[in-house]
Amino acid sequence: MDFASYDPAGARQSRGIISAKIVVAGGFGVGKTTLVGAISEITPLTTEAVMTAAGVGIDDPSKVPGKETTTVAMDFGRITMAQDLILYLFGTPGQTRFWFMWDEIIRGAVGAAVLVDTRRITDAFAPLDYFENRNLPYVVALNRFDGAPEYELDEVREALAISPDVPLVMTDARRRESVKQVMVTVVEHAMARLQAEHDRGFPTPVG
Repeated sequence: MDFASYDPAGARQSRGIISAKIVVAGGFGVGKTTLVGAISEITPLTTEAVMTAAGVGIDDPSKVPGKETTTVAMDFGRITMAQDLILYLFGTPGQTRFWFMWDEIIRGAVGAAVLVDTRRITDAFAPLDYFENRNLPYVVALNRFDGAPEYELDEVREALAISPDVPLVMTDARRRESVKQVMVTVVEHAMARLQAEHDRGFPTPVG
């Protein structure tokens, strides 16, 4: 199956179950693989590779202690949110040299979650710009790392120039219930955006 171009957003199963595609994005080592693994009800499909000297000068693992692998294509997982709603999660590679894949990965997505690490908050600018430029609804989630600087949500919103209408939440990518709340927020925000665009007379392009 071509997971990157798979479009479950429009899928309707015979039992009336709706499935939707959610993208999980963010900078290098921000916790995307951990998040997908924490919530997926199936064994996640991951495409991680051991980091080697080839990444020197490109990837900076100095602020991600203990990180020895990196996603080179995507992560894939699935979570049943309700009896009639299944989410398919697609985690993007964080390094900029793999961003040529992002346009394929987001195809058919209804929304995205952008993870932010407060130790490297400026890494979030590029992913945020990416989704803004493609008019895809997204939520910003601050991932809690042990020992990382703590900021108020309003401080982060101001630092990243996040629009007031974009949800900003705290999360712990290691904890299933915390991640589930992020997914709920993404779906609710995407539905609200879709309804607002419909009320104005034109639909929001998604992918």
